[in-house]
Amino acid sequence: MSAIVLGQGDALLIVDLQVDFLPGGSLGVPHGDGVIAPINRLIDLYRARALPVYASRDWHSVQHCSFAEQGGPWPPHCVAGTEGAGFSSDLHLPDDVIVVSKADTVDADAYSAFSGTGLARTLAERGIRRLAVCGLATDYCVLNTVLDGLADVEVLIVAEAMRAVDVQPGDGDHAMTRMLAAGAVPVRLSEHGLVADVALGARP
Repeated sequence: MSAIVLGQGDALLIVDLQVDFLPGGSLGVPHGDGVIAPINRLIDLYRARALPVYASRDWHSVQHCSFAEQGGPWPPHCVAGTEGAGFSSDLHLPDDVIVVSKADTVDADAYSAFSGTGLARTLAERGIRRLAVCGLATDYCVLNTVLDGLADVEVLIVAEAMRAVDVQPGDGDHAMTRMLAAGAVPVRLSEHGLVADVALGARP
């Protein structure tokens, strides 16, 4: 077990913790609200060290291509400017959170927070070399964000701070396996911070 020392070059990315993806939302992830408490702990951990916190969000147009009415796979969700597109009010986002809006044009969907957002460039400009990723949902936006992020930075994944849609049973487990195989490092919250059960940078 390795304690993770956070410092310059670290950042936290919270993926899509929006009202529509929480239980009761138009595309609610089962037990999705269970990630809020551990994510708030992560925010406290990173802010205590003056490290940047990023939060991605779907920011769709009314006629977005991912909606069933337009031939997409999902019900309408996270329409820009609506309550459903807002971040959970229980999420303790800092005032200086860096919001990353994705899939904000009619004809392009984006599961990854890196897709069409300039996030990779922003991280490089700030000297971010390691990114902790959490949020919703494990088998869609978290998975794609992690896989894209690994092209540029080391990625820590916090399993207790993410939940899966599981359209097909086991989708979340398969997504976790893919992220680990690609080189993401699994970490967990402890009383004193983050710990890893594998050597940092090693492939499980």
